[in-house]
Amino acid sequence: MRPEELLVRTPAGLWCRAGGFYIDPLRPVDRALVTHAHSDHARPGHTQVLATAETLDLMRLRYGEDFAGTAQPVAYGEKLDIDGVSVSFHPAGHVLGSAQILIEAAGTRIVASGDYKDAADPTCESFELVPCDAFITEATFGLPVFRHGDPAAEIARLLGSVALFPERAHLVGVYALGKAQRVLALLRQAGYEGPVYLHGALDAFTRYYASRGIALGEVRPAKDAGKAELAGAIVLCPPSALREIWSRRFPDPVTAFASGWMRVRARARQGGVELPLVISDHADWDGLTATIAAIGAGEIWVTHGQEDALVHWSTQRGLAARALRIEGYGEADDEAG
Repeated sequence: MRPEELLVRTPAGLWCRAGGFYIDPLRPVDRALVTHAHSDHARPGHTQVLATAETLDLMRLRYGEDFAGTAQPVAYGEKLDIDGVSVSFHPAGHVLGSAQILIEAAGTRIVASGDYKDAADPTCESFELVPCDAFITEATFGLPVFRHGDPAAEIARLLGSVALFPERAHLVGVYALGKAQRVLALLRQAGYEGPVYLHGALDAFTRYYASRGIALGEVRPAKDAGKAELAGAIVLCPPSALREIWSRRFPDPVTAFASGWMRVRARARQGGVELPLVISDHADWDGLTATIAAIGAGEIWVTHGQEDALVHWSTQRGLAARALRIEGYGEADDEAG
């Protein structure tokens, strides 16, 4: 069986005809396999959802208990048979519970990576290389300009600014699911022991991460803190809050933003970001190309991002590569970097 016979592109997303399921479908379907809980990949209204237990819990936090007709948790490495198609979930290293999905039938193996990164992250399982015939890779940062560097060095820059401006609050824009908790964990790894203040939009996901045993240290709601208490404090908030009236209550705030997009300084300037922090939950150019080189797949399917550059890189190395051009992923403003 050729890979394109096992998994095909449709308006609703990638569909496995033999198994009767979709991967990260863009609209409600009967049977959905979901890679992770970001809203552009995990949508409500499906009849049946299969995902890791953490992804299902995070979907409940986002959408409520009735986000799907039924929800079946799948452990990493557990094999399921769906109408003669073997399916298993493997760590993607993107956010808590994120998974690549391996599909096997008639001797053909396809891995749909969802979103992934190959960098270390104290808040989720590390990315696992899964040998396959066809690898479906994201390309969010699929241009050579995007090289993220060391997140610990970016956290050191943040802490250096806090030490330099002890009278100013530092407002750090972070995506609500994954980035907020990773920045917290990185701060603790760097030895920062003070309380970190949270915008209310980050509270539920952060509490869930802590309930899973991830060390995030003391967090406090920003809304309950007085102005004097917030001088010299680190405050995490959604990126949109940096531009809202909410931010005006903080003492002479330094605005920061933790995202892979902060590699583009013009983008930081346009957003009024004083302290851009290049910390991403997606693989950078080196991570994408290293993963493709290591995984050993003869076919590379590229989706959501800078598809053409990664297709070109792959074909130059003798791989059969193509862009899937599926619209709808990477469009959640609060989760896109």
